[in-house]
Amino acid sequence: MSELPDPVPGPGDQVLDVLAAGVNYADTHQTEDSYLAKQSLPLIPGSEVVVRAPDGSRLLGFVAGGGYAQRIAVNPDHLFKIPDAVSDADALTTLVQGATAWHLLRTSAHLAEGESVVVHAGAGGVGTIAIQLAKRWGAGRVIATASSEVKRALARELGADVTVDAHASDLTAALREANGGRGVDVVLEMTGGKVFDDSLKALAPLGRLVVFGMAGRTPPTAVVPATLMGRSTAVIGFWLVHIAQRPALMAEAVNGLLQLLANGELRAIVGGTYSLEQAAEAHGALLDRSSVGKLVIDPWL
Repeated sequence: MSELPDPVPGPGDQVLDVLAAGVNYADTHQTEDSYLAKQSLPLIPGSEVVVRAPDGSRLLGFVAGGGYAQRIAVNPDHLFKIPDAVSDADALTTLVQGATAWHLLRTSAHLAEGESVVVHAGAGGVGTIAIQLAKRWGAGRVIATASSEVKRALARELGADVTVDAHASDLTAALREANGGRGVDVVLEMTGGKVFDDSLKALAPLGRLVVFGMAGRTPPTAVVPATLMGRSTAVIGFWLVHIAQRPALMAEAVNGLLQLLANGELRAIVGGTYSLEQAAEAHGALLDRSSVGKLVIDPWL
């Protein structure tokens, strides 16, 4: 960790205290310069923060980097007010992970009532919220994958109807078996490689696979359009940046999720809180798949 002067505010910005920052897979890609957007040094990661407003209220929002710090220059008018009943860490679950889960199901997959949904990494930040939203929005069967029995048990606690070992030798067969021997309607996929390949094969006619990451760092087999035509299936890409560029869509998800949290209708899973000095440990927990839920940095620890 390095000591730096306070950031210089731009037009409309104020320099505010960071109360907490979210840790995301995108941060690990940024530090490797393997992200969709190219990076340059010096680099302060962190794209989501909770800050203390001048009036004492807590605000939540996206930043263009620099969240792993005690102070940041932001425009308070572009942030979301956090209800008193929602903690800093719980609020952070609604941004990258929460808004992703919301729009994967609503905007990309167009989940219909009664459809089956596969949530890969069901104990992860997106997965823990996606399971709950899918059940809330009428999914007929939610199938969650996870790499350990402890994680699979958490997925079931959150509402998954069936869980599958993420390391199953024949994942296609395991997913179909979990759906009563039938193909699945929707898959939320962020691992890449064989998981993507096997998930695509598990789709039912008219099924949709929404890909929103490549945590395994291994690309899948190239998709042949004729194969999609043959079963009327779809592969849909999702990058939250495009939701963030449409403020009404982002506000729909974040405000909706904050209200569900405040009402006790959604359970936030926070897997760990780290100091700034422990940021590399937080990244390691994501990369080795040992973490659950949302990871948070408290810059004042």
